Order: sequence, then structure tokens, then C-alpha cells
Amino acid sequence: RKPPMTPSPPPDTFAAPLALLSEHVRRRYGVAVVTGPVAAPFKGDLDGAEIVVGEEHDAQAGLFLVAHLFGHTVQWNTSPAARRLGMRMPVHPDGPLLDALEAYEREACRYSLQALHEAGVTHLDQWLADHSACDQAYLRHFYQSGERLPFSGFWREGTPPLEPLAIPPFTPRRWRRRGRAIVL
Repeated sequence: RKPPMTPSPPPDTFAAPLALLSEHVRRRYGVAVVTGPVAAPFKGDLDGAEIVVGEEHDAQAGLFLVAHLFGHTVQWNTSPAARRLGMRMPVHPDGPLLDALEAYEREACRYSLQALHEAGVTHLDQWLADHSACDQAYLRHFYQSGERLPFSGFWREGTPPLEPLAIPPFTPRRWRRRGRAIVL
């Protein structure tokens, strides 16, 4: 039996943080956040200058997508190696590539936490840690098997906390055409 995905905060507490974070990344970093169509089975998209959240998501999923995709946006604009890695969707990667992908995801989550704190959202640290751990477990399974299982089946509460990572200065740049969604 799979544990339910039930984060500690009630689901209705995510709309205000989503609005705060979206405005913060637009105003401070110049990264647009929009809601729009994203090709199934993908959940969101990024190109280095814009984050797109699929229109079907609630505020909780939207908050994670904006936070996490902003973390990847930072990486894409500050590290050519991270950008190349992030544009891949390997199936059955070898050990070193799987390790690199997991480090890439962890770093994005740490930038996500920093952005949330900068936006004044400091009460969702454990939720972000749990959501990030779920995302990493989901991706690990997908990369190793090619199989897309329900995201909620990877949820665990009380995962180790994330440490915020200072966001380096960057200028958003569009690195790829939108429309080839890459975020599972």
C-alpha cells in the first residue's frame, strides 16, 4: 500500500506563497512565470527565461513547479554543464550519470529554498524537502526503468532538510524553444 501524499500544511495554504514566489522571481530575477498548456505527460517547462506551469495544477503543485523550475533556471543561466545535463532525459543512465543527475536536482532544490526564503516564505521548508525528495525518488525510478509511476507513491514525510544555496547573479536567457516540455 502506497502512503498518501499529504504534506503537513493544509492544501489551501499554497496560493499566497505561489503568488509571492512568482512575483519575486519576476521582479528580482527577470524570470517570467506563466500558466499555460504543457504537453502530457509533462507538468511544466522552462527555457532559461520563462517558467511555464501546466494549467491543470493546483496551488501546491504550482508552488513546487515554480520553485523547482526556478532552481533549474538559475542552473541553466550559470552553468553550461548543468544546462546540458538538464536538457537530457536519459533512460538507464550509468552510475556516474545518475549521480550527476541527482546532484543537479539537489542543487536546484537548494536554489528553490533560497528563492522561497527571499520571497518571505519560510514556513514551508519541510514541505519543500519532502516534495523534493519525492521528486528525486520519482526521477530515479523513471531514469532507471523508463516507467512512469504515480508521483504520490514516492512521497515520504520528514525527509532531511535542505540547505538554501545563495543564488548567483545571472541574466535570464532563452536556451531552448518552448514546446518540447522537459519536466516530468
